[in-house]
Amino acid sequence: MARKKQIILPIAILAVGIVALIGFSSMKKPPEEKPEVDNTPIVAVENITVTPMILEVSSYGVVTPKYETTIVAQVQGEIVELSDTFVRGGLVKKGQLLARIDPNDYQAALIEAQANMATARAALETELAQGKVAQREWKLITDTSPTELSLRKPQLAQELARVKSAQASVLRAERNLQRTEVKAPYDAMIAERVIGLGSFVSVGSNLGKLLGTAIAEVRLPVADNQLQFLTAQGQGAKVKLVTTYAGKDIKWLADIARDEGVVDNNSRMSYLVAEIKDPYHLNSNKTASDLPLRFGSYVQAKIIGIEIANASIIPRYLVVDDRVAILDDESKLHYAAIDIVRRQGADVIVAHGLLDGDQLIVSALDYPVEGMKLALVSDIEKEQDTEMLDESLNENSDTQVASTDSEGE
Repeated sequence: MARKKQIILPIAILAVGIVALIGFSSMKKPPEEKPEVDNTPIVAVENITVTPMILEVSSYGVVTPKYETTIVAQVQGEIVELSDTFVRGGLVKKGQLLARIDPNDYQAALIEAQANMATARAALETELAQGKVAQREWKLITDTSPTELSLRKPQLAQELARVKSAQASVLRAERNLQRTEVKAPYDAMIAERVIGLGSFVSVGSNLGKLLGTAIAEVRLPVADNQLQFLTAQGQGAKVKLVTTYAGKDIKWLADIARDEGVVDNNSRMSYLVAEIKDPYHLNSNKTASDLPLRFGSYVQAKIIGIEIANASIIPRYLVVDDRVAILDDESKLHYAAIDIVRRQGADVIVAHGLLDGDQLIVSALDYPVEGMKLALVSDIEKEQDTEMLDESLNENSDTQVASTDSEGE
């Protein structure tokens, strides 16, 4: 009997364990299926805009007059008259009197020269008459030929020379008398005056300084690598100038008149010279809004350069080996070779290789491969919004069903 128990008891325990194992196995939930993960890289893009573009070269400079003259005395004497406009900042017209040197001595010198010329002319007339008498006397003598001296030709030449010398003295005296009036050689602004009324000046004394107001100039430094963006290296190009006066921005349009033709030893820059006509509006119909472009003003300049028919601007950091990443119509990665015309700051200007409306990839890719499938951030956001909307609709449906069942009960 005891032996039967020893056999039956383990079998019973084993059977109970098997039954319990089967029961627990039936209670275990099956593993949930994991949703499929989309590993498509997500990128952000910007649309390319292709438009005609005119390149500009930036520069700077200071406005100076094209003509600048130091006025000096050509005769000596006392300053007896000064013009009211002969002051710093005064505006004068061509031929306008600036100062007058005492003319009395020069008037006397002119009268003396004129008297000497009259004496010389009288002596010449006398010599001409004596020459005619000598010629008639020699006609009565037939056995010999007259000499130059006997006909008084040397004496006549001497009197002619004295007349010419007297004429030259008159001209010199007239010119010196004219030089007592110091006049403006052109339309100008007075930069300085160093004489006063009653001052005594000698030949070569400095009287003042004039600045021509007809044309102003600006020397514009341009780096050698920027000349390639200008037509004919800037010859005849238009220039937009901007400066500030009385708190307002003044804009002027100038023309490149010449190239100085050398490279500066210190800055290693080439210099183009722009000209501005009538910077003070003296020869035009000036209005209250017209402000002058003053000499000495610092100006910013934009030199108009070459025109590109189809140009686009893209960030410089997106360019690798003259290629950029484009998202094509099939949402795949495509590398487009581009022709970079100019690098300016953080951007580059592209002339060829891109089309209007191309989608430029602006986000970084870990392992980019030509032709790889990509997804847009905007598309992912749309999908998420759609899923959220579906879930919201499902929740509303379940709520309505539960409410209907409750009413039925």
